[in-house]
Amino acid sequence: MRIAAVQHDIVWEDREATFAALAPQVGRAAAAGAELVLLTETFSTGFSMTPGIGEPQDGPSAAFLAGQAAEHGVWVGGSCPEIAPTGGEGGGDVEELPHNTFVLAGPDGTTHRYRKLHPFSHGGEHERFRAGEGPVTVTVGGLRITPFICYDLRFADVFWAAAPDTDLYVVVANWPAARRLHWQTLLQARAIENQAYVVGCNRVGTAGDGTEHVGDSRIISPMGELLATAAGVETILLADVDAAEVAATRDRFRFLADRRG
Repeated sequence: MRIAAVQHDIVWEDREATFAALAPQVGRAAAAGAELVLLTETFSTGFSMTPGIGEPQDGPSAAFLAGQAAEHGVWVGGSCPEIAPTGGEGGGDVEELPHNTFVLAGPDGTTHRYRKLHPFSHGGEHERFRAGEGPVTVTVGGLRITPFICYDLRFADVFWAAAPDTDLYVVVANWPAARRLHWQTLLQARAIENQAYVVGCNRVGTAGDGTEHVGDSRIISPMGELLATAAGVETILLADVDAAEVAATRDRFRFLADRRG
């Protein structure tokens, strides 16, 4: 399967302007043969803590992903602030906090969701977003895909737990330039220790709060080899991944069976 990671800028809290900028990039990725196109964390708004930033489930950001998937006949994913339906009574004037939700939309109209397990408490995300409940793995074209979001990358245990059922980890992010070495190193470590592909899709540009982002998106093999990389400009990374390569690597080096705990 050919994977595309779209390393893009975001118009701060302006969904429509960002959609207009991203649509041609998704089209270019699809034209290059990508079957799975990845956008970044909070791809449509930036990493905003503004009250009321949350959307209803299947709101404008999810609708954009679904529309692009249908138009180009590919899978398209990225995260957005979504308020999960509760089925209960309304909360009156109490603000409903969203989840930071990775939405994966398929060309057949199906949609899968993963909600970020680890809100970024250092930046106050835990005060503005709810935490998710567990990892989610989706099989697309015979490839088992487990998505995570930004700060989740620092928690190796959740990657370890998902490893037996994962061929490809997806990590979408708004990772800051100030800690770019951590991003680069941890992505490669997660690939090596889990013997799986890892795609890290990070934004570029300056956020509305002044945070600088330099991308450093990359696609990494189960042996930790860098298949595609990018630095500080908008671009599209492409690489072919194969579940058989994951199985062969794990058969050749049987490390996962020796894990404890």
